[in-house]
Amino acid sequence: MGQILFAFLLNLLVFNFAAASNQTETWIEVDTSRLQLTVMNAGKVSLLIRGISIGRFGASRIRMRGSNLTPIGTFRISSIRNSQRFYKFFGIDYPNRKTADLALQANRIDLATWKKIIKAIDNNMSVPQDTPLGGHLGIHGIGKGDIDVHRRYNWTNGCIALTNEQINQLNRWLKLGMRVTIF
Repeated sequence: MGQILFAFLLNLLVFNFAAASNQTETWIEVDTSRLQLTVMNAGKVSLLIRGISIGRFGASRIRMRGSNLTPIGTFRISSIRNSQRFYKFFGIDYPNRKTADLALQANRIDLATWKKIIKAIDNNMSVPQDTPLGGHLGIHGIGKGDIDVHRRYNWTNGCIALTNEQINQLNRWLKLGMRVTIF
């Protein structure tokens, strides 16, 4: 009986700790059907940005290099940098382990490519961006691009684009490792 009570209390403690950490976490949600980006903080909306652009052919869990699709899934902010072309660029960790696992299962990549991706992940290195899954994806501004094109079309090669002003609003929330859920 004592072991059962101890196990119950331990599970309760772990569950409450996990729930508390989710309530204090800040993350980004990208709704590709509504074309909006939301910063969630402690379970509440802290910033809502409408009128984003995504890949010119939409979004999919099955993204390959050159498909011009925005990947659906959960990623992390892997880099934050200024960009001459896009004003600011917030890289995501695409392809990640889940993306690579799904691609291997669907025969979209071979075992050698999967191993190369997983080795980089396991060694906390940059994931190869030149695989059949593509890469160099993130959230960025439009730089000196045409604001009318941005407002009228999904125009990226798979990234999520915001106006430069919207990127400045988002910038204050971003941290390396922050979760980005794209759906």
